[in-house]
Amino acid sequence: MELKGHQIIIFGLPRFDSKIESTNYTTAKLLARENTVYYVENPFTVRDYFKLRNSSEYQSRKRYFSPTGTDLIDTDIPNLKVIIPPILLSINFLPENIFFRAALHWNEFLIRRKLKGIIRAHRIENFIYINSFNFHYPGLADGLDPLLKIYHCLDPMVLPFNRKHGIISEKILVKNSDLVICSSRQLYNEKKKENPNSYFVANAADIRHSSKALNPELAVLPVIAKIKKPVIGYFGAIERRIDYDLLKAVIEINPEKSFVFVGPVSPDFVPEWFNTASNVFFTGPVAYDDMPAVIKGFDVALIPFKKDEVSSSIFPLKLFEYLGAGKPVVAIDFNPDLKEFTGDAVVFCSDPETFSQAIHNALATDSGQLREERIRIASENTWESRVDAMADIIERHLQSKS
Repeated sequence: MELKGHQIIIFGLPRFDSKIESTNYTTAKLLARENTVYYVENPFTVRDYFKLRNSSEYQSRKRYFSPTGTDLIDTDIPNLKVIIPPILLSINFLPENIFFRAALHWNEFLIRRKLKGIIRAHRIENFIYINSFNFHYPGLADGLDPLLKIYHCLDPMVLPFNRKHGIISEKILVKNSDLVICSSRQLYNEKKKENPNSYFVANAADIRHSSKALNPELAVLPVIAKIKKPVIGYFGAIERRIDYDLLKAVIEINPEKSFVFVGPVSPDFVPEWFNTASNVFFTGPVAYDDMPAVIKGFDVALIPFKKDEVSSSIFPLKLFEYLGAGKPVVAIDFNPDLKEFTGDAVVFCSDPETFSQAIHNALATDSGQLREERIRIASENTWESRVDAMADIIERHLQSKS
């Protein structure tokens, strides 16, 4: 990593203690290997307060919500501290107009005022500011005077809540950033039209975690172990991205195989047949710590995302998590970027027949040599290598500015 000895403020969308590992916080942790990093997590709003005030999530932050407080939360990484913003107005219900933008500017002022107090109290000087996909607050860095303003664009905007104001806010953020780093080539192509200082650095995975599945002493999670083999598995959210039409045909072609879906279910997107098929099994959410014990029980791992405009810019973390566990992977060809990073180790399919045949072939031909190749590919696509690439881009821009 060329970027060393700097102070970095990262404004992220996920909370630092989220049960699900996030690109945002992982980036903060890895940049903190050689720099001092302050992670500003997504603010609570008044609505969040009434919804979560009795939760452990709220109680653990209670003493840090002061709009003028300067206390930081220590982490198990010496160079990484967490900043809790003040509680803000709930404004997303407003229509996109001058009143919404005025309310947004007030919320940004509240966060900025607290950050300025922390910057003074902790003598944070000549810092780099990274907005890590928290496009809801595009003007936060205005008035903070960082060395560089960076936008880390991680996903397409899909949810109506985000799109309502996020499309306009993100355009402001992209335009006003010194550089933009995108997690997929399609996002890069889009953002480069608005900001020529845009770069593509693909997502990766925490291979150290998923590779625990290779430990012969690790037991398969009981909820998976009791399911009849072969187990064709998916680990992640069961929601709109999944191609249920393709899966229906594949599942009907393969009645002797068990199709297991591990993760939270969004009922609004899941068709009724999916809940009643005799060879489809749901486990519900499983803790991230148990992910290796889940994947170890898969005979073939799936990424069945539908092929559409949104998915073409998704670079799923589970791709390298599966490979890091040595598992054969069958996926829909939803993002052409993925083959560049996986070669022949992953089969990308366009219809139920080729998808079904790929599962059959994976079961019939899996070998120690193929497993080693998958692990090798995963080892070349770690978060460490990706964050190092990001850091080198940032360092080059710092040098050019100076």
